[in-house]
Amino acid sequence: MRITELLTKETIKLDLLATSKENVISELVDVLDRAGKLTDKAAYERAVLDREQQSTTGIGDGIAIPHAKTNAVKHPAIVFGRSKAGVDYEALDGQPSYLFFMIAASEGANNTHLEALSKLSSILMKQEVREKLLTANSADEVLAVIDQYDVQDEAEEVKGSNAGKILAVTACPTGIAHTYMAADSLKEKAKEMNVSIKVETNGSGGAKNVLTAAEIEEATAIIVAADKQVEMERFKGKHVIIVPVAEGIRKPKELIERALKQDAAIYQGSGEGRKEDQSGGRTGFYKHLMNGVSNMLPFVVGGGILIAISFMFGIHASDPNHETYNAFAEALSTIGGGNAFGLMIPVLAGFIALSIADRPGLAPGMVGGFMAAQGGAGFLGGLIAGFLAGYIVVLLKKLLSGMPASLEGIKPVLLYPVLSIFSVGMIMFFVVNKPVSALNGLISEFLGGLGTGNLVLLGLILGGMMAIDMGGPINKAAFTFGIAMIDSGNFAPHAAVMAGGMVPPLGIALATTLFRSKFTKREREAGITCYIMGASFITEGAIPFAAGDPARVIPSIVTGSAVAGALAMFFGNGLRAPHGGAFVIPLVEGNPLLYLLAIAIGAVITAIMLGLLKKPVSE
Repeated sequence: MRITELLTKETIKLDLLATSKENVISELVDVLDRAGKLTDKAAYERAVLDREQQSTTGIGDGIAIPHAKTNAVKHPAIVFGRSKAGVDYEALDGQPSYLFFMIAASEGANNTHLEALSKLSSILMKQEVREKLLTANSADEVLAVIDQYDVQDEAEEVKGSNAGKILAVTACPTGIAHTYMAADSLKEKAKEMNVSIKVETNGSGGAKNVLTAAEIEEATAIIVAADKQVEMERFKGKHVIIVPVAEGIRKPKELIERALKQDAAIYQGSGEGRKEDQSGGRTGFYKHLMNGVSNMLPFVVGGGILIAISFMFGIHASDPNHETYNAFAEALSTIGGGNAFGLMIPVLAGFIALSIADRPGLAPGMVGGFMAAQGGAGFLGGLIAGFLAGYIVVLLKKLLSGMPASLEGIKPVLLYPVLSIFSVGMIMFFVVNKPVSALNGLISEFLGGLGTGNLVLLGLILGGMMAIDMGGPINKAAFTFGIAMIDSGNFAPHAAVMAGGMVPPLGIALATTLFRSKFTKREREAGITCYIMGASFITEGAIPFAAGDPARVIPSIVTGSAVAGALAMFFGNGLRAPHGGAFVIPLVEGNPLLYLLAIAIGAVITAIMLGLLKKPVSE
């Protein structure tokens, strides 16, 4: 398909009036709407703005390519706009943008449409194209320029005589523009440097130029320029450079030079060693779980704190039938509990499924999570729903992989949602909800029936777990358990969790103040920051100290955190707000002063142990 079948005279505007990024988008959307390309103008504009939130589409060199793929598009189209004065579009190079190509792709767009849209991105990488578009006097001239360069795609590989061969993978969230621009930028620079390269593109139409096992085995290094999940396990044992897709567009020479020098960590598989990974790290079960938990946290934290604030007006102040009723307290409780907390489990499940199966997993995951929340299966049911939905979609993709290519477009908009939501819903309704709901009841009864001694032991364990790996899997397991208990109405465990999580940085900070001779000047300066991080419940503030002296630091912080968690339980504290550190201590159930004392005792124990165990240092 030719690009000019999507870019027509009626979708070209050579004199944009907009002076801001948002106004440019609105003006271009108006052009598309007047041309009859959209079914829902407002929905399409929201989709474009949402895409901008992920990363700017101002790619530099005076170009911006706002785009979205949504069912608000009636017919795939391209609109071209030009601003003579230039617009601050938050471009990657910090310069104004003059040329704007807005790409509108429908959810069911076939591969020929997507290839034409992606080909435009490649054409715009050429400087002579940009210069001609800047000086074009009419829509006909613009179309002539595009037609002139709308030729058959280049070969998937660039052959060079320099030693070594580089492989690359490019991918952006929508898979339309940046994916192909990064690929072309890398290939063009490799040709200039006389370096051999092959680039796999993970676009909307699926992966193209897929790297083979033999090529990976022979490669000098691999560049992964991606803003979404790509298959990584195949690169185990190879030097892998992992960067955002924008760097593939803007810094191809730097990336190729790094690859030739093997200036990157060896990928260990299962996410180990991926320090540059923008998505945060691990693969497998832990990665999927953390994707759900991290996206759920804003709902939990915001909702939990609003609920806790409502209790400042009285424990029953949100109940219209109680004598202490307060309308503002009811609003806080409704917003925090009825709405933010109500979305917690569906969001958890939806984003676990999204991590496993990409966008087709989101809808069945959220439906399954909502069913778990409504059916009493709670947090545990949400976890099951998320993984269930993700792997059901993965199975559906395999089962439907043999369908004719002409039917490819109906999979994401019809087959995947209908079949996956049905499957997940039936399993949750008939198999999961009732037994998991019963299990939740047993856990609540068990915790409610624990004596003081057993509660202290539970607090000791949870507090210690928060300090063992300071933000790692064990820490997150304790934190996730605390949130699950909040969801089921038991607020004591999370009080122990937060106390245990605050102690490591606070204890280290105190040690750097009391035992200055045991720490270097740099460590003492970092200790000041640890006061703030500890007060904010950011356990990770202790990591640099633990990494430098694990044999002394880890036992000290684990002991202090365990004691703090145990004392929080012993003092009968409870916590409805899952985060907030010192800022939510006044809202703690029980005696807030005793809770503060538990944290202080834990921090002092950590500080004293560090003072006794560490040896004096010389600058």
